[in-house]
Amino acid sequence: MPNPQLSIMVVDDTKFSSAVIGHNLTRAGYADIRFANTAMDALAMHEARPASVMVADWLMPEMDGLELTTRVRQADEQSGHYTYVVLLTAREGDNVLSEAFDRGVDDFISKSSMNEQLLPRIYAADRISQLINRLLDENRMLADNNAQLEEHNLVDSLTALGNRRYTLQRLGEVLRNVEARGGICCVLVLGVQNLEELTLKLGESVQQELLKGIARRLQQLVRPTDVIARVGNNTFAIVTLADDPKDCNPASFKRLHDGLNLKAFKTSEGYLSVRAGMALCTVDNKNNLPQAGELLDKVERHLGEAYATSLITEVRWSPSR
Repeated sequence: MPNPQLSIMVVDDTKFSSAVIGHNLTRAGYADIRFANTAMDALAMHEARPASVMVADWLMPEMDGLELTTRVRQADEQSGHYTYVVLLTAREGDNVLSEAFDRGVDDFISKSSMNEQLLPRIYAADRISQLINRLLDENRMLADNNAQLEEHNLVDSLTALGNRRYTLQRLGEVLRNVEARGGICCVLVLGVQNLEELTLKLGESVQQELLKGIARRLQQLVRPTDVIARVGNNTFAIVTLADDPKDCNPASFKRLHDGLNLKAFKTSEGYLSVRAGMALCTVDNKNNLPQAGELLDKVERHLGEAYATSLITEVRWSPSR
């Protein structure tokens, strides 16, 4: 059965198409339907009150459906909400659809079959958006609870990630695992080079927004089994246990590097870009393994090189240094 309270936004510069979609949705029992003639109007309405499902035309003047999806994802990233995006399209081909999925689109409706496809797609979108937003709410509650456990001093209160002590604890566990069973331990440290500059210009509240945004994006970009933590004012660490050294080289983390440097963060002061530098080091049990603290310190010392080159700096572990 339809959920009458489902918040749906229809974005189409063609009034006839919007009217047809609105008529079908209303007849099906949906009551919370908003209409926008342009992508910019849709973004303003979405910021005022996020939609659970957005049905948008792919081809629109000024801003197409793909760019609209990117902007919606950035807004949702800040608010902790998820919007299920469905594009109306007459375009075909695996390459075209693959690009759209990479940009964050959830589903498509073919214009030639819209009357047959619309309601089944909306029913599915309703279920999925409810599930994702319920999980986001539960994660927020968990994060709030974790942030209150200060007596254990393992959680960064701002981002709800682990703190430096947590990192050293988990890194020590991974190193012991490698020593006993083999494999590769990889430590990646990333720093936000221009965080101080942005803080001086825009204030600490924006700094906090950026750090929270970076933490959320890191959680989206890394594997569920990786350890993510904030280890300094402007630095984060990721600890990975892998079987193959090829899984822990600079190329393995290019997506992470690009995800932070090439995609702006939405803040109360607008969209802001960060300059993130990354350094990594891998160790195995073929040589004497370091202590967790000395390994983390060594990688951190190479962040300056990463800032200077704008590349992911690979650090070689040498027990004698």
